[in-house]
Amino acid sequence: MAFPAKKFITSSLFGFTLLVALVAFLLKFNSSQKLFTVEELALYNGTGDSLPILLGILGSVFDVTKGKSHYGAGGGYNHFAGRDASRAFVSGNFTGDGLTDSLRGLSSTEVHSVVGWRDFYFRSYKFVGRLVGRYYDSQGNPTKYLKGAEAKAARGAQLLEKQKEMEG
Repeated sequence: MAFPAKKFITSSLFGFTLLVALVAFLLKFNSSQKLFTVEELALYNGTGDSLPILLGILGSVFDVTKGKSHYGAGGGYNHFAGRDASRAFVSGNFTGDGLTDSLRGLSSTEVHSVVGWRDFYFRSYKFVGRLVGRYYDSQGNPTKYLKGAEAKAARGAQLLEKQKEMEG
């Protein structure tokens, strides 16, 4: 009699463990602080009808599904979907090397413009998480590269302000 009871307890414990793991996964997936890998973000490129369309800029990931006509397959901004192509927001290079998150070589005013685009997405679309890589570490914390980009953008804003003063 003890053997069936032991089997029941073991299988119940396994079932409970499985349930806890499933709940933890679902909570992580639905969290507004979801962490994406490059490969995972690429799945949300607008080609799957059942998946949302996601876009990254400076490592922040947004759900742009409500703009499906623009970001979905065949849309004019589809090259931004499923990736972080921060550089392309100011370079206008929507092919190969231009579709990168690297801001290397951009001026402070150009980096300021990229930050402005990120602010636009925060205002206009739902923030769904962060992309692990250049701008956020595996724990979702800002990297020195993000902090450097934001500092460079602040210098760009100051430069633009001085130019306005000189013109006015």
